[in-house]
Amino acid sequence: MIKMKGLIIAIVVVAALAFLAIRAWNKMKNTPVAEDSHLIEQLTEQNFNNKIKKGVVLVDFWADWCMPCRMMAPILNEVAEATEGEASVYKLNVDEYQQVAARFGIRNIPTMILFKDGKEFERLVGMKTKESLLSSIEKAKK
Repeated sequence: MIKMKGLIIAIVVVAALAFLAIRAWNKMKNTPVAEDSHLIEQLTEQNFNNKIKKGVVLVDFWADWCMPCRMMAPILNEVAEATEGEASVYKLNVDEYQQVAARFGIRNIPTMILFKDGKEFERLVGMKTKESLLSSIEKAKK
């Protein structure tokens, strides 16, 4: 009797978790793609080194299919506008430019790398707030 009760509780818990996971996936799947700010340029293998070599530069390594990357887009737009003239914000599609992503050991996305004069200053993996990104940029500017 006790084993049956435990089994029923386990089944209910698993079903509830599955329901919540499906609901969260559907919500994320329907997240609209935010247009990139006019201040954010897409990097390529050809222009990458030139764009990061001078000043403070934040590069977002992302992919079209990555839901957290889609959720970061509006935040990056705000960061680009808040740091206009002080830092640059760029994006690099890891599916299109796999060699660049491999060169920097990108294993998870979103990953953002903050460069200072061409050298990696800080690596930020996963979802970040506008405030945390701005704080990192401020540290790099010093």
